Amino acid sequence: QIVFSRQFEQPFRGDEFQVYRVLRSINPSPYLFYFDYGSYKIFGSSPEAQMVIQDGVARVNPIAGTYRRSGDVDEDARRAEALLADPKENAEHIMLVDLARNDLGRHCSQVRVRELKEVHFYSHVIHLVSKVEGRLGPDANPIQIFGDTFPAGTLSGAPKFKALTLIDQYENQNRSFYGGGIGYIGFDGNMNQAIVIRSFLSKDQVLHYQAGAGIVVASQEEKELQEVNNKLGALKKAILKAGC
Repeated sequence: QIVFSRQFEQPFRGDEFQVYRVLRSINPSPYLFYFDYGSYKIFGSSPEAQMVIQDGVARVNPIAGTYRRSGDVDEDARRAEALLADPKENAEHIMLVDLARNDLGRHCSQVRVRELKEVHFYSHVIHLVSKVEGRLGPDANPIQIFGDTFPAGTLSGAPKFKALTLIDQYENQNRSFYGGGIGYIGFDGNMNQAIVIRSFLSKDQVLHYQAGAGIVVASQEEKELQEVNNKLGALKKAILKAGC
């Protein structure tokens, strides 16, 4: 699997914080952030952790498997059942759960899948989400662990090194902020980092945003392109509702 992405940009002269306020309202997610670095700003509404370390336990939450929401509760329930039964989406999800287990296994003992293929509903999409965690040793270095597991397999594909090589070869632009990590690393060894997806970079009066989809041999180009557009739905709606 390879997770190819598409980058979008548009001129922007409005208030970034207003876009962020609208985004967090229409697409509430586990990670809501707004960072103002002066010459540029990064803000978003990310559903996925890059890495969480708490009290000696490291955790990642692979998100893979996506259907579009319909706007109707009953239809969304049917789509969730269809997503759980979709062989392609399930195969991709299990592949990325295994990759997360491998990544954590480099530094952890007792690696286990605590939750598998839970259905999560977001404003524009339905996702399958799992939780993989492992116990760290007493001498574990959180920065080393973060580096060894970066980027998330859900942003690269698997096997990771080969997928990243092909992404570098075929994507026609640097990913910049997209797919990075944003959060904190504490002096106590705890960490909480979100993956920078469903997010904006505002720089030089231009808004940049990006999304991707996992490509496998069974993929259909039109469906993968639609998945990218579905993931960007909340971002585009936030721009419009903010009046920018």
